[in-house]
Amino acid sequence: MKTTIRNNWTKEEIQQIYDQPLMELIYHAASVHREYHNAAEVQVCTLLSVKTGGCPEDCSYCGQAARYHTDIKVQALLPTQTVIEHAQKAKNNGSTRFCMAAAWREVRDNRDFDRIIDMVKGVNDLGLEVCCTLGMLTEQQAIRLQEAGLHAYNHNLDTSEQYYDEIISTRTFDNRINTINHVRKAGITVCSGGIIGLGESHIDRIAMLLTLATMPKHPESVPVNALARVKGTPLENNAKVDIWDMVRMIATARIVMPKSMVRLSAGRIEMNETEQAWCFMAGANSIFTGERETLLVTPNPGVSEDMKMFQTLGLKPMVKHIKDEACTAH
Repeated sequence: MKTTIRNNWTKEEIQQIYDQPLMELIYHAASVHREYHNAAEVQVCTLLSVKTGGCPEDCSYCGQAARYHTDIKVQALLPTQTVIEHAQKAKNNGSTRFCMAAAWREVRDNRDFDRIIDMVKGVNDLGLEVCCTLGMLTEQQAIRLQEAGLHAYNHNLDTSEQYYDEIISTRTFDNRINTINHVRKAGITVCSGGIIGLGESHIDRIAMLLTLATMPKHPESVPVNALARVKGTPLENNAKVDIWDMVRMIATARIVMPKSMVRLSAGRIEMNETEQAWCFMAGANSIFTGERETLLVTPNPGVSEDMKMFQTLGLKPMVKHIKDEACTAH
């Protein structure tokens, strides 16, 4: 009998799971993982920044915020054909999911959004799961994306509701929830997770998982990011995230949201092969890779390096993630 899918978790229950002795927690998570997923398969995803920098938001971790002095160069929206070519390369390299990210505060109904719609159609025609992360959007905009063939929309919570104002002041936690609700209502799958290493407490991490795990339907995709420290941002001097904190977070997410794809996202560049192996053992079953060896604007392992790791660990890329239900790094 499979572990029951629950949406009525309490904070105390999640904390009890999170606080288990580490090896017990990993064993528990690995067991749940095998009930709902093929533990030998990892979905390979590619994330491309289709519009970079110049964002008016003040997210403390983000090098694309216009107000911070970073080395990241502003790049206008890429030509549609260029994006399609990147998607084809990603597919050739084993990706089954292609995510397009634009450094916008919100989607506007203009020619740029029309071009995004064309990109979604083009990538969908390649047979890839199409994901976008474009900032806040309305219900009507979500419907347009769904009609174009969008499979998933990424909109991370980033952190707990209680700690949120310490990280971002230009939009509210409720703004994020509203966008997720619009995505869900439009029949697009939800990709939503967060970042650890922002200066938050363990209680904040548990509270963020509680928000996700008590949604009426769990996000189909839950990215777990370790802070990528970008020079010039307020969090550039934060400590490197401890690998066991990452493992603990992945394992807890796997247990409370058994069917979700738990995505080992930003921060892999600072993890060795052994550390990543523990993340897979704890229930992560997706990674982001890329031909440019970047994840948006921060360093990331390349395709060949990841394939070599898979071979060492006895893992294989997921051939096709079945789109069995209506449907995403910082």
